[in-house]
Amino acid sequence: MALDPFIADFLATLPPAGGPAASLDGLRTAAEVQLRLLHGPLESMADVRTHSVLGSDGHPIQIRAYTPVTSNAVPLPAIVYAHGGGWFRCSLDLYDNPCRALAYATGCVVLSVDYRLAPENKFPVPLHDYYAALCWAASHADELGIDRTRLVAGGDSSGANLAAAATLRARDDARGPAIAHQLLLYPPLDSAMSSTSYREFATGYFLTRSAMEFCWSAYLNDTVDGDSPWASPLRAASLSDLPSATILVCEYDPLRDEGEAYACRLSEAGVATECHRLDGMVHACIHMLGVTPGARRLFELAGSSLRRALNLAAQA
Repeated sequence: MALDPFIADFLATLPPAGGPAASLDGLRTAAEVQLRLLHGPLESMADVRTHSVLGSDGHPIQIRAYTPVTSNAVPLPAIVYAHGGGWFRCSLDLYDNPCRALAYATGCVVLSVDYRLAPENKFPVPLHDYYAALCWAASHADELGIDRTRLVAGGDSSGANLAAAATLRARDDARGPAIAHQLLLYPPLDSAMSSTSYREFATGYFLTRSAMEFCWSAYLNDTVDGDSPWASPLRAASLSDLPSATILVCEYDPLRDEGEAYACRLSEAGVATECHRLDGMVHACIHMLGVTPGARRLFELAGSSLRRALNLAAQA
C-alpha cells in the first residue's frame, strides 16, 4: 500500500526532522497545539466527568470518564485508557477528542488516565499510576456503572506500552484486577528498537527513530530498566495466561514490527489475538480524523474487535 495521500500532503507541510532539540516545555506545547489541528469534530457523550483518585504512593490521579450514548444495556464495559506522547507529553485535554471517538466506536466507557509524566517521573512511576487506575476502576465498578467482568486495559503509543505492562503485572499479581481484554494501538514494546521497521521508517513518516530514542531516554532511568518486561513487554519470558488482545499497527511506523511480533507471541502462547495493520497510516493516527478518512479505520477496527471480544451488541 502507498502512504495515505492526505497524510502525505500533511507530512509535506512539516519542517525537516532534526531530532527533539527543543526544550521540554516547547515539545509539550508543540504537541498540544499541533495535534489539535488534526482532530475531527467532537462526538457527543451521554456523560463526561472527572474523578480524582489516590495512587499507590498517595499521589492524586485524575481520571476522566466518557460514557457514550448507547442502546446497549448497562452496565457497560470500560476501557482504562493511557494516552500516548512518549511518556513525557500530552494530556487529558488533548485526548478529549480521541477518547470521545473511541467511546462512540466501541460502546464502552472510556476512563482516560492522567498519569504522571517523565522525565520528572521516570519508570516505573507512570506505570504505577496507570496500574492504580486499573485497580480503582475494578474496585469501583458499581459506583462507575461499569461491568467489572469486562474491563479493558488500553492505550496508544507509550500509553499502549503502559497497558501491556500493566496487563503482565495484573497476571502476576495475586490480588491484581481481572482484565478481560487489552487494546494496544501502535505500541512501543522493546527499548532496543532493533526491528526492521525502525530502519525502514527511521525518518520521513511523522515519528522518527531519533524521537523514539529521546522518548525512551526520558522514560527510563538507565538502559538496564529496558530489560524489565514492565518496560519492554516484548521481553517477557512468557505471554501465557494473558487476556485476549486487539493490536493495531500503522503501515508506515517505526513501531509496526514490534506490535506485530507481540501479536504473534500472544497467539503462540494461546492468547486469542487480533492484529490489524492500518494501511497507508503513520504513527499517532488516532489524532488524524480531521486530516484523512483513513484514520476512521482505527476506530472501526477497535470497535468491531472489542464488540466481539466483550460480547457487546452493535448499536441499533
